[in-house]
Amino acid sequence: MSEIQMSDFMGRVVALSKRRGFVYPSSEIYGGFQATYDYGPLGAELKRLIKADWWQAMVGNRDDVVGLDASILMSPRVWEASGHVDGFNDPMVDCKKCKARFRADKLDESRCPEKPSKQPGACGGELTEPRQFNMMFKTKAGPVDDSAATCYLRPETAQGIFVNFKNVMETTRVKIPFGIAQIGKAFRNEIVTGNQLFRMREFEQMEMEFFCAPGTELEWYRYWRDERLRWWQELGIRRERLKFYEQTDEELAHYANACADVEYEYPWGFDEVEGIASRTDYDLKRHAEVSGRPLAYHDLESKQWIVPYVVEPSCGVDRCFLTILCDAYDEQTKPNGEKRTVLHLHPKLAPIQLGVFPLVKKDGMPEIAERIRADLKRTFRTAYDEGGSIGKRYSRLDEIGTPWGITIDGQTVEDGTVTLRDRDAMTQERVQPEQLTAILLERLAGYDRAKAAIVPEA
Repeated sequence: MSEIQMSDFMGRVVALSKRRGFVYPSSEIYGGFQATYDYGPLGAELKRLIKADWWQAMVGNRDDVVGLDASILMSPRVWEASGHVDGFNDPMVDCKKCKARFRADKLDESRCPEKPSKQPGACGGELTEPRQFNMMFKTKAGPVDDSAATCYLRPETAQGIFVNFKNVMETTRVKIPFGIAQIGKAFRNEIVTGNQLFRMREFEQMEMEFFCAPGTELEWYRYWRDERLRWWQELGIRRERLKFYEQTDEELAHYANACADVEYEYPWGFDEVEGIASRTDYDLKRHAEVSGRPLAYHDLESKQWIVPYVVEPSCGVDRCFLTILCDAYDEQTKPNGEKRTVLHLHPKLAPIQLGVFPLVKKDGMPEIAERIRADLKRTFRTAYDEGGSIGKRYSRLDEIGTPWGITIDGQTVEDGTVTLRDRDAMTQERVQPEQLTAILLERLAGYDRAKAAIVPEA
């Protein structure tokens, strides 16, 4: 953020995300719908890549974690047992004058709708006493609209894992310790929303519940803390913008004996991007008690049935998406004095990894470019562009985070070589087309943003 004031930063990220097809306001032609967003073509691809990378790290690369895809709609008794029906609340206050509603414990983050630069109550209205507001979305299942048809959109994906613990144990060869991972939608009727994707009412979670023997949970908790921080760095997020916040005993949820948040330094300060919690055996015991079905494993050494303890790494896909955009966004002055906006995305996450351009639409250059692209698209996510000056085409690539560009020009027609441009360093070199796949795969595998050559200031 070398040339950007912090106060302007989020506005610029949001503007770019819409301009280039990453994120659109939902229902925009009808004035939008608060705290909901649609992912455009580039955004849908980036979101898919984030989920695929998380799944590979948590399931594909491991022998001790399996996957699950539980239903969004579940028996209401699940949420009664988990405590969400009675206890999933936020304290809420209302302004008696403007009728706006605010979260009582986050008044400093809220703004008066009549005076947007000021906090609640600035309109002269009196705030009510705090009262509890349940954040679950109610709906009806079936043709009869009565209380017996009431169910809920899940506020988290974790409970779907807990109620399937016995099924997974019985239908796979997993043994304690092992994990169950899941990616899926969740819904929370948040009182306070804002900062685009950071806090929404419909979002997507990536969660894993790791089941282990009682007494080993804190060791596994420390292990998963380290693993999850490493994953964030492997996404290309700068280490100096990440930190751990260890919750105090007073801050811990009633079911946890340890919890740490991975925090990222957003324009408004450090805030949570992932939580790693040691949840003890609370969830399994509660579901066993309410359902009447035992949720335990048979320990071969002690010959006893034991309820395992659980360590949970949990992060939101959407918040991860926003973190990646914020960390990648930059505005620079090139050595020639021109300005450029660039996303320094890790090449593995770039929705388009490679742009292929004929310099002009003649002399056989488009045909050569199409042949080269056809070969490269078997390995890389590519785009073909022959519109506008080459400088404008490079600028379009920079704004969407494409790490490399290939230009076919007059010299290509003469000796077969092409120009390979690097997004971060803005360097160009001549290479043979048959060398491109090997060169780019090597750069993809060895990419390190901290070591990437960034264009110097003028």
